[in-house]
Amino acid sequence: MPENKNSLIADKRFQQELAEIKQTGLFKQERIITTPQSVRISTTQTNDVINFCANNYLGLANHPEIIEAAIKALNSHGFGLASVRFICGTQDLHKELEQSIAHYLGTENAILYSSCFDANSGLFETLLDDRDAILSDALNHASVIDGIRLCKARRFRYNHSDMDDLEHKLKQAMNCRTRLIATDGVFSMDGDIAKLDQIVILAKQYNALVMVDDSHATGVIGKRGRGSAEVHQVMDKIDIFTSTLGKAIGGGAGGFTAASHNVVELLRQKSRPYLFSNSLAPALVAAAIKAFELLSNSNNLREQLAKNTLYFRQALQKAGFDIKPGEHPIVPVMTYDAAMAQTMASRLLEEGIYVIGFSFPVVPKNQARIRVQLSATHTQKQLEFAIKAFTLIGHELKLIST
Repeated sequence: MPENKNSLIADKRFQQELAEIKQTGLFKQERIITTPQSVRISTTQTNDVINFCANNYLGLANHPEIIEAAIKALNSHGFGLASVRFICGTQDLHKELEQSIAHYLGTENAILYSSCFDANSGLFETLLDDRDAILSDALNHASVIDGIRLCKARRFRYNHSDMDDLEHKLKQAMNCRTRLIATDGVFSMDGDIAKLDQIVILAKQYNALVMVDDSHATGVIGKRGRGSAEVHQVMDKIDIFTSTLGKAIGGGAGGFTAASHNVVELLRQKSRPYLFSNSLAPALVAAAIKAFELLSNSNNLREQLAKNTLYFRQALQKAGFDIKPGEHPIVPVMTYDAAMAQTMASRLLEEGIYVIGFSFPVVPKNQARIRVQLSATHTQKQLEFAIKAFTLIGHELKLIST
């Protein structure tokens, strides 16, 4: 078969682009884990390291009751549905989970997706058109940004957590039919919480709806783990929640939108990722039901997570590291230089600490960092070990001098 000249030209260009990514220190290597997700894991590079880079905030990814629920559902409801929801892919488990989510967040209804990325992708174009406007925080997650791109509504991007700029953009959008403010509840790279208490005031003043992606907040923050809106005591003032089942809620897969009955029913009728994606596997659904049950019955895991977070943040600050302030278990340790972040992550792995360096395009240029993520199941001894390792490498790389 003759070679395709155009394919060869394109492949050469792709190879050159990859080489440029490696040259700038931005190439991302995937580490291979050989154990279940937990606070102690093994990789093909290093055995038995302490994991500080998973979204497993509550330690539920390997929780025995969740595993048992998944196995039970596998036996009772099968492996998969081989269909989308509206054809023949809705089981009683799916409806039970949607009811559990709605009850947990205090909304009228909820709808499941294969991921929160899909939930966000299918939200905006379903609810809004060119007569409407979306006002989006500058640091919103990629899934929110991509979802907005699919929508024909007018787009207004306000500076991160800048309420003056948001109000300015709301005034510019006053001639639009519906105005929707879209924000992350917790911003995944910085760990800061959206100013929802101020956002809902502006929303009321300018007759806007509020949508919150709470993927890094559901189960994690708030008095009962209800997320960023609970932190600001505005649960009943948020119109639309999206979130994930793939982080604190067991760490498997799946996402959801929770909102009014009319919003959810409209999504069932028109949201493309919902209509054209396979149903969530029964085992995942049953595991998530159990996770919400555990969260509803006890705050112990969330309270332990808060204690671990406070201890670790204070210790790193005392050691002299430049970390983003906050109260969330996402703790960004700033290196600013991308190559430095990669070097630090590699050295920490050698010392038994599993973390990842983040750099452009995941974060802005010259804002590279190590993103530490704490879990409720980290022990005091593990936290102390990590702090010593960070301090050792920090001195070695001249990131700290104290």
